[in-house]
Amino acid sequence: MKIENSVAVVTGANRGLGRHLATQLLRRGATVYAAARNPAAVDIPGAVPLRLDLTDPASITQAARTAADATLLINNAGISTRTPLLDGDPDRIRLEMETNFFGPLAVTRAFAPVIEANGGGAVLNVLSVLSWLHPADYGAYSAAKAAAWAMTDATRRQLAPKGIDVAALHVGYMDTDMASYVAPDAKTDPALVAATALDALATGAAEILADELSRVVKAGLSAPVTPLAGA
Repeated sequence: MKIENSVAVVTGANRGLGRHLATQLLRRGATVYAAARNPAAVDIPGAVPLRLDLTDPASITQAARTAADATLLINNAGISTRTPLLDGDPDRIRLEMETNFFGPLAVTRAFAPVIEANGGGAVLNVLSVLSWLHPADYGAYSAAKAAAWAMTDATRRQLAPKGIDVAALHVGYMDTDMASYVAPDAKTDPALVAATALDALATGAAEILADELSRVVKAGLSAPVTPLAGA
């Protein structure tokens, strides 16, 4: 995927990793639609604010019409409610799935024909190390990101014949609002994550591991499941 002269749509671009991705894409010569539920919250010089609410199908359809020249979609927007599966609020679990799985799927379905019509391009899904690692306290988030990982693999196969690459970005805690409660030394600079992601995307990488934790967990996926103490 050539970044220079691409036309990118970045969801959740008003803050955190999304803001860094949008800013760095502009520096690399891309046109950027900075998508957010409230486009007035987008304050990135040079970016085009775009209203897009992952839980509102009408806004997704309208965003695809507005950004009709898109060649790159970055599904970055997401939430973490830190909800366990067995005793957590079912509405919060559904919200995680709607935002972190069904939302990006709907955006991909809306923009894939746009990207194909513009000669092809790429989709980057911002996932997590918790696509593979599933702490009980993050059950809802892990389930949604695991589903999004499967979606990434499946849509990669569907979209390849249309000239659209699909890549996944896996990363642990970043220094963003979502991880404000995490100790600073346990978090990665989102600017570095954005640079790593765009560098890898430019090479056609299908899977991008942005920190050491993601690399370690990925390397251990083939290991046997470890029995829990007392089991």
